[in-house]
Parts: sequence; structure tokens; C-alpha cells
Amino acid sequence: MKHTLRSFFSICLLLLLTFAQAQETTPKGEQAKQTKPVNSDSKTAKTNQIIPEAQLPLVEISPKIIKSDSIPLKTDRYGVRVGLDLYKVTRGLYDSNYKGIEFVGDYRLTKKYFLAAELGNENKTTDDDRVNFTTKGSYLKVGFDYNAYENWLDMENIISIGMRYGFSTFNQQLNSYRIYNANPYFAETPIIPSGKKFDGLSASWIEVVAGIKAKVFDNVFVGFSLRLNRLVTNKEPDNFSNLYIPGFNRTYDGSFGVGFNYTVTYFVPIYKKKIVAKKVEEK
Repeated sequence: MKHTLRSFFSICLLLLLTFAQAQETTPKGEQAKQTKPVNSDSKTAKTNQIIPEAQLPLVEISPKIIKSDSIPLKTDRYGVRVGLDLYKVTRGLYDSNYKGIEFVGDYRLTKKYFLAAELGNENKTTDDDRVNFTTKGSYLKVGFDYNAYENWLDMENIISIGMRYGFSTFNQQLNSYRIYNANPYFAETPIIPSGKKFDGLSASWIEVVAGIKAKVFDNVFVGFSLRLNRLVTNKEPDNFSNLYIPGFNRTYDGSFGVGFNYTVTYFVPIYKKKIVAKKVEEK
């Protein structure tokens, strides 16, 4: 009995060693196939269940993201602006030697450019130490203005620079004069009355204009401008110089002059243009 049990255990040990050696020599691929368990009914039931797919957020991949500007549509008004130079009108109230009036106007051609013109008449008596004379005449200036100001929504203010070509026809009347005395030791020379008149005079010039117009009420604008003038032509009488030219102002016996005006104008709209807001692109 004891020998029989020993033989039985020896046979079992030999079988175990043989099985272990067979496991080591079996390829991994075949071992995986051999050891793959057969799906049971429970596993088959699990695999047959429908698992809902999770909804992933849609992501748009684009090199540029385009978004529209939130600024509302802007409307530009086009029309005619007419008015007066208040400086010339009010000057006659405190200066008895001056009477004058000037009408101003402009027309909007494009977003930035305006056609501009001034039409006026002056009657001025100049009383200097050596001469007293009266100038009467009319003038016309035409040119353009460029608006360098970028307005906000619904604003129509103007900060402009421009040019004018001016032309004037006038006459001069020499009222009195005094002969220049280089050695006034004893007394001044007396004033000599004259009354001589010079007709058919004319002059032309170029102006550089810088000005401002601000909207104070609905369609009502106030503004002022500074002007630098340069004579182009100047028809003068014999033995007398055009010391004052209507529209040009004092010449100071030279070719340059300066000017100034203070205006109030009323805008008459004719038509409108809408400006579409531009799209802003961001990377």
C-alpha cells in the first residue's frame, strides 16, 4: 500500500512537470487564443446592451474669427451751408469809418471735401498820419476746404484747412494828404485836401485758410477762420498805391496780408448717405 501511494505521487509530480514545460514552450499568441475565455450568457447580455454615446461640443477650427462691429449705422448729410460774417456786420457798429458785409457758403462734395465761397462788399476810410483815403468795392473768393476732423456718431463739426482764389474790383478816393518833411524842425507840413478819385482798380490773390465750424443747434453752426494772403495781380493808379483792397485787407505797401472772419451759418440738407459698419477681423 505504501509503495502504491509513492508510485501514484511520483506519477502526479511527473505530469505536473510535463504540463509546466508545455506551458513555457507554447507561443504567446497561441496561448492567448487558447486561454481566451468563452463568453458566457451574462457577458453576452452585457455586450448586447446599447450604450448611449456622449455628445461632444462642436468646436469650429478657423484661423480667423469674424465678428461684426456693434456700432450702429452712421448717416452723413450732404447739402449747402450759407451764412454771414458777423465780424464785418458788427464792426460797423463801433467803427464809423467802416461799412461792410460778407456772405459765406459751402457745399459738401465728398466725406472730407467742401466747395467754399465768400462774397462781400466793403466801404472803408483809412486815416493814417500822412494820408486819408476811402476804398469802396466788392470781392469774390472761391476754393475748397478739407475737413481733418473725424466726427463721432451724428456729429458734423469741422476743423478744416483750405485755399481760396480771390478777385476784387474797387475804387480809391484820396481825401487828404500831407507832404513828408524830412526835417520837421520848425513845424509840420499842413494837410492838403484832395478828393481825387481813382476808378477801375482790381486785384487778385491766393489765400490759405484754416478754420473751425461747430454745430451749436440743429443745422446751425458757428465758426471762425484765419487767412494768409498773397497778391497775384494788383492794378494800381499812377502816383498812388492800393494800401487797402476789399477782401484782401491792408497790403502794408507789399504783397502779403492777413484776414479773419467769425461766421454763423445754417445748413440746408439735400440728401443723405449711410455708412455701413465695417467688420473687424481678429486672429
